[in-house]
Amino acid sequence: MKIPKTIKRLCTKCKKHTEQKVHNQSFRGLNKTHTMSRGSKGRTMKRGLRRGTGNLGRFSRPAIAKWKMTGAKNTKKTDLRYTCSICKKVSCQSEGIRTKKVELI
Repeated sequence: MKIPKTIKRLCTKCKKHTEQKVHNQSFRGLNKTHTMSRGSKGRTMKRGLRRGTGNLGRFSRPAIAKWKMTGAKNTKKTDLRYTCSICKKVSCQSEGIRTKKVELI
């Protein structure tokens, strides 16, 4: 997928259309989880609430094998960041697109 290095788009800080530089942010990895992220806070709360014995009504039956999704995806989603040329505010892409290769031209 070929993307231009500069795009004219709306800057949320300037509130007008400006020339913005595009760069593809690399995937940080699943190990770099943040302690204050939504999932982390939920996990720590569950640890305190779900004390005691038993399966808490979750694992009463074995998993149905045919329902499981198998196989890894062969592409990564794009994570484009746009830097405003005037105020230098960086904004993220709202939704990533699956592509094998991203080329900035």
